[in-house]
Amino acid sequence: MTKVFIDGKAGTTGLRIYERLEARDDVEIITLSEEERKLPEARKRALNSCDIAFLCLPDDAARESVSMIENDKVTVIDTSTAHRTDAAWCYGFPELSEEYEQKLLGAKRIAVPGCHASGFIALVYPLIKKGIINADAYLTCHSITGYSGGGKKMIAEYEAAVGRSVLLDAPRQYGISQQHKHLKEMKAITGIDKAPCFCPIVSDFYSGMLVTVPLFKEQLNEGYDINSIRKVYAEKYCTEIVKYTESLDEGGFVAANAVAGKDIMLVSVNGNEDRIILCALYDNLGKGASGAAVECMNTVMKVDKTTGLVL
Repeated sequence: MTKVFIDGKAGTTGLRIYERLEARDDVEIITLSEEERKLPEARKRALNSCDIAFLCLPDDAARESVSMIENDKVTVIDTSTAHRTDAAWCYGFPELSEEYEQKLLGAKRIAVPGCHASGFIALVYPLIKKGIINADAYLTCHSITGYSGGGKKMIAEYEAAVGRSVLLDAPRQYGISQQHKHLKEMKAITGIDKAPCFCPIVSDFYSGMLVTVPLFKEQLNEGYDINSIRKVYAEKYCTEIVKYTESLDEGGFVAANAVAGKDIMLVSVNGNEDRIILCALYDNLGKGASGAAVECMNTVMKVDKTTGLVL
């Protein structure tokens, strides 16, 4: 029986992980009372007595938790931004390549990809590796997400019974300073020279995410076209969790919450020979956070990656 501790279980990501694990008979979840979870000594004891520790915490708190671990047998799966570009940590996106999956199998320190970053990386990484676009390409990324991505405070704002601002009725673009915390990860994992111009938008639905990357045909290297991209995605993304699909739209529209509640990611290529739209559709709390974290755990445990996931 694998013992699991979720540090930060009360948060949005932690709760979703708990939901995915509570009915499983191959894991035992170590729980702390409301009082204990705020005590460093209780958290340290739990962190050192488990086999796998999920960190669902702000960056500084995640680093603090790692510093508490003295048991070298503990595998840490961190959902924060703290370690995603740390060379000593494994990046938890096994679908990217055989190399990423093999590293994950024996990893003790695993960083779960960021929600926005997951879609951008899934779309751009294989194109760089195949030489379809160059690392010095100027890229733009649009991403629309449900408000659960903003955590408990934002959820409370959107779901307030009284005093709710009418401004929340419309989609809201943010990250307008181009300093979003996922940019460093997006650049580092894909291998591009410059971070993309990133345009995230939060809207009035609980969860779901649609990430798009537009390309002009002039950005593709000689010998490649829109069908080359489709072929690469179809060959790479053919698992139950991440899969290529020829079409995501319904009547010309793609709803960002179309796979809300699930742990899958759907990848598609749209547009025409001149202007191409790359799309990744998933749940910001699924493959964008909690689902990805559980998939990492399954990989480490050497069980079916889909165990406990909602597909």
